Amino acid sequence: MAIADPRVYLADLVGVMKTHWPANRTVNIVCHGHSVPSGYFATPMVDTFNSYPHLLHVALKQRFPFGVINVIVEAIGGEGSPAGAARFEEQVLCHRPDVVTIDYSLNDRGTGLPGARAAWQQMIDLASRHKTRLILLTPTPDNTQQIGADPAARDTLRAHARQVRELADLNNTGLVDSLKQFERQVAAGTPLENLMSWQNHPNRAGHDLVAAELLRYFPADI
Repeated sequence: MAIADPRVYLADLVGVMKTHWPANRTVNIVCHGHSVPSGYFATPMVDTFNSYPHLLHVALKQRFPFGVINVIVEAIGGEGSPAGAARFEEQVLCHRPDVVTIDYSLNDRGTGLPGARAAWQQMIDLASRHKTRLILLTPTPDNTQQIGADPAARDTLRAHARQVRELADLNNTGLVDSLKQFERQVAAGTPLENLMSWQNHPNRAGHDLVAAELLRYFPADI
């Protein structure tokens, strides 16, 4: 298997988003995960309209003006993937989503790699059973774990990012490599603090990076 190609993975849904009434239908996208997709900035502040689910929604509507598109947030601050997996069928798949994004790795450092892997795979299997496409996200940074460090260093954030990449590759899902995008910005000279609102929550500039990567799965020219 391999990571799904952003150019073709959601081509049928892009077609739906381009279709005019009355031949179109509603497309549902569910953003599942922890505090980052929930919109937490400097806790307890929740800045919904500057978080990546809302930014994605706005960008999709600008790109596909005839589309009926819902972006539904089913994220809970402080939650890890085992709890997310436990409520996946009842609270995520109940929306009959066309696409689900999963973003849990920041909190999964407390769960550990084996427990997180089992929970993510459970969600992947449930989605597959319901013929729901998935986009897995690697973590956004935690500024206590410097993202510019040697990749061989003992860094749980990097370890969870590697595991998410492996799961996307093994299960042929989409992948948004959030951590890699932040690393590129830092390598290009942007201080990490310029992308963060708090220790482990991105600011608007950081959320823009994630939204832009998600948007690659919805190309307008196919």
